[in-house]
Amino acid sequence: MKVHHLNCGTMHAPGSMFVCHVLLIEAGTGLVLVDTGYGLLDCADPRRIGPLRHLLRPALRVEETAAHQIEQLGFHREDVRHIVTTHFDFDHIGGLADFPHAQVHVTAAEVQGAVSAPTRSERFRYRSCQWAHDPKLVEYSPDGVAWRGFTAARELTDIAPGIVLISLPGHTRGHAGIAVDAGERWILHCGDAFYLRGAVDGRTPVPTSVTASAMVSAFNYRQMRANRERLAELHQRGEPDLLMVSAHDPVLLTRAQRGQATDS
Repeated sequence: MKVHHLNCGTMHAPGSMFVCHVLLIEAGTGLVLVDTGYGLLDCADPRRIGPLRHLLRPALRVEETAAHQIEQLGFHREDVRHIVTTHFDFDHIGGLADFPHAQVHVTAAEVQGAVSAPTRSERFRYRSCQWAHDPKLVEYSPDGVAWRGFTAARELTDIAPGIVLISLPGHTRGHAGIAVDAGERWILHCGDAFYLRGAVDGRTPVPTSVTASAMVSAFNYRQMRANRERLAELHQRGEPDLLMVSAHDPVLLTRAQRGQATDS
């Protein structure tokens, strides 16, 4: 599988500049996206994002959308057959409607929290307009299969061998990481399990505002912190066949892009 690392949304949040790191996978069954970042409808009507847009200040450039970048690579939007989501926050699924025929793969817990919205904070958090086009949701409850020390994982063989959904709850009720076998290495997209690399590398300072944001936005901060500690242990082992990225760290995105387009 060939993996492209895309920035599908630049944000100028307090204390840091964030990206929306999206994976585009060329699989035998068609194109697969891991998250979408912001979409064309967000660019056309920023009110769709909700009031948090005033805090995150997304650039909302059409040229940054996954739809535009896929076409620039010579593909068609219809080539995207599957979208695997880390979670349903608006900056991760804003582009779902740009690919209306794609199946959307997500944990059952995330569907419960986002679509059913059983708590007041979740009703505020999610933007139902982003799935108003009624996408086909394929739900999973990862359990029983281990992946590099994480005990709740599920290989998505219906999409392609080598794409693994890993339960990493905490940031949201059903948050997940997505591991992709890119040949000589695995890529682990950690979503928002951590925002910036300093949370796992133990060296790079993380702005106080970013740490506070992670705490405030967490559905269950204790779970999030426990999973972040496990990710830090994995990162610090320095396994040569593993590349860890998060959804929002611009340095990790740049590093991945420099070594991108690996084939298996």
